[in-house]
Amino acid sequence: MKITFLGTGTSMGVPVAGGFSRNGISTDPRDQRYRCSIWVQTPETSIVVDSGPEFRLQTLRSGITKIDALMITHEHTDHIAGMDDLRPYCYAQNGAIPTYTSNQVVEAIKTRFHYMFEPGKTPGSVDLDFHVIENEIKLSDCTITPLPVKHGTMDILGFRFNDFAYVTDTNFIPEETRELLAGVKVLVLSGLRWNSHPTHFTIGEAAEIAAELGVPKTYLTHLSPQVRHEEAESRLPESVRLAFDQLEINI
Repeated sequence: MKITFLGTGTSMGVPVAGGFSRNGISTDPRDQRYRCSIWVQTPETSIVVDSGPEFRLQTLRSGITKIDALMITHEHTDHIAGMDDLRPYCYAQNGAIPTYTSNQVVEAIKTRFHYMFEPGKTPGSVDLDFHVIENEIKLSDCTITPLPVKHGTMDILGFRFNDFAYVTDTNFIPEETRELLAGVKVLVLSGLRWNSHPTHFTIGEAAEIAAELGVPKTYLTHLSPQVRHEEAESRLPESVRLAFDQLEINI
């Protein structure tokens, strides 16, 4: 399995629009972050998690030519704003994109992108084939397990793909979900910044969770402009690293 980080930044991206960053703009390319998304490839399957505002650019620089499944963690704009960029994949694949998420996300997408679902919709609009995911599913050579977590008071989904797990935008992992993470070799977990936040783990909290779960390797994502890659990694154990855009992991 190969995982490519399409984006690792927080909701406004890094650097933010207008360059309004308290710490200035970093020259380290690892501190230039599109909105959060990953691409999971197995020998037989191509899966994308979330389609944020830079989705078109992410697909071009990573070379994504096929999407067998789209997984959506939740309905916040930084995770679904790129839905229209799925149009070329519908054309190329001559069909709807299988889309796996929760029922609340399905309803939110149908409301926000209503023109995709109205009777007599514009020809060429995106086609999504929704599947409400509640239990483990099998897509060819990949077993996918939904991982319910909390984003503040909001219920959202992480996903486990075989021995890899992706859990972003969370500040609470219930015990039942921790059990579903048993045996994971690589975990991606949100670690927004060093200081506290009401809906995200801090970097320190994420590192503690990784240690409690006993995961051999953890990568932090959904990073804010306050986080500088080199400085942050110097403060973390070797088992916890910061993800960055275009980082590739092979499992």
